Amino acid sequence: MFVKDCMTTSPITIAKTTPILEALEKMKKLRVRQLPVTDKGRLVGLVTERELLTVTPSPATTLSIFEMNYLLSKMVVSEVMQKDPITVGPDTTIEEAALIMRENKIGSLLVMEADELVGIITQTDIFDAFIEFFGLKKAGTRLVLQVYDRVGAIADLTEIIKRMNINIRALVVHRKDNDVIHMVVRVNTVDPEPLVKELESKGIPVLSVN
Repeated sequence: MFVKDCMTTSPITIAKTTPILEALEKMKKLRVRQLPVTDKGRLVGLVTERELLTVTPSPATTLSIFEMNYLLSKMVVSEVMQKDPITVGPDTTIEEAALIMRENKIGSLLVMEADELVGIITQTDIFDAFIEFFGLKKAGTRLVLQVYDRVGAIADLTEIIKRMNINIRALVVHRKDNDVIHMVVRVNTVDPEPLVKELESKGIPVLSVN
């Protein structure tokens, strides 16, 4: 799965001269936490709800309401935006995008193609993608199996499941150490007992069933 499969296309943008209070109101109305910033159609930055809130006065300020409103009315998005936001291409893989967000501690990535803003992908989009990977929205059973890391381990597992006429909705491998791995398998059966018995008879311990 790639970024282009999960991103929001044609994202709503905001001008760099937009007052910050107007930007906050727009985010609230659209229920988003970040907006790309443009200038004459060209991407120049990214502004987030967190950045806007950090420049608004706290309740403990000694400023009067009049003074606060005056100051805020003079501040525009370009004063607080990220001027060099991290971008990716539409063909970037979802796992690469997740890693970039994690390493840079950011909540979204702008998607660029030939210097054109074509989308935005957020943490929520990443979460939705991984929910899809695990098949959580479809009925079935989740099994956690313990196997040794060897050539053919997955093939042996899938052959057993195939013989029982059960379909695999998702399969994820989690390495525990150099020799042992846990396979998280989601299958399209609500009665996993026959499969569990067959797996354990073939020397594949079933650690969890839910």
